[in-house]
Amino acid sequence: MTPAQRTRTWFITGATSGLGRALALAALEAGGTVLGGSRRPERFAALVTAHPGRAFATYLDVTDTAAAPAAISGALARLGRVDVLVNAAGRGLIGAAEESGDAETHALMDLHFHGPAALTRAALPHLRAQGSGWIVQIRSMGGRASFAGVGAYAATTFALEGWSEALAQEVGDFGVRVPLVEPGAFRTGFAAEGTLAGSAPLAPYEGIIGPVWRANAASDGTRPGDPAKAAAAVRTALAAAAPPLRLPLGADAHDLLAARAEAEARERERWQGVGRGTGVTRGE
Repeated sequence: MTPAQRTRTWFITGATSGLGRALALAALEAGGTVLGGSRRPERFAALVTAHPGRAFATYLDVTDTAAAPAAISGALARLGRVDVLVNAAGRGLIGAAEESGDAETHALMDLHFHGPAALTRAALPHLRAQGSGWIVQIRSMGGRASFAGVGAYAATTFALEGWSEALAQEVGDFGVRVPLVEPGAFRTGFAAEGTLAGSAPLAPYEGIIGPVWRANAASDGTRPGDPAKAAAAVRTALAAAAPPLRLPLGADAHDLLAARAEAEARERERWQGVGRGTGVTRGE
């Protein structure tokens, strides 16, 4: 890793918990400078104290999209430049499609899609002008595979992945990279009591959604993924000569996505005769 890679400047949302905090700590330990954005910046105080002059905290509500330009301007004023924008803020929601209402799904879309998109747009003129940079979208293996009970959560992550895949093609020639990080189950507090939200239950779905809720709630503190190793994997990807567009993290994410791809390939093969037969016939 070059000295420039070790001393990158990072603006990380959701920096006070989970993978955002793990990545902030990894960047600081490697000699980088980090501005941690959160609605509770006081939770970043220990890192600010431990790394004077290189760790900073700022208030940031990702869902306030109108504040995104000021947030990026503030980061530039504090850091001098931004090499890596990490959109890591997020939370879970368990509920059937019929259970999760407009207010819940809109709020989740603001947090997982509209907010990161606004911050990304605000950062792009700076990144294009300097001819380099990273926009790291930390979402979930749920960005490519959905399950009963997590439809709203998956929808928001699907949205950011689709938007970011196009973005990566649009800004690559400017030296800007957009890796999509897709973690499986990590010990981040994602499923902790008071953190994981649930929609108001409807009786017909208890047998379908109830087990999903209980399994997630019971997994807190026992999930297989190590956040520190996830942060190291992200830094490895950023140092690569040919970085990935998508970076699944955890054996569970890799196993799930491999199984999903195989199932989709089998289904596509079974139905390709029907699908391919929908073209206009010559002479018609």
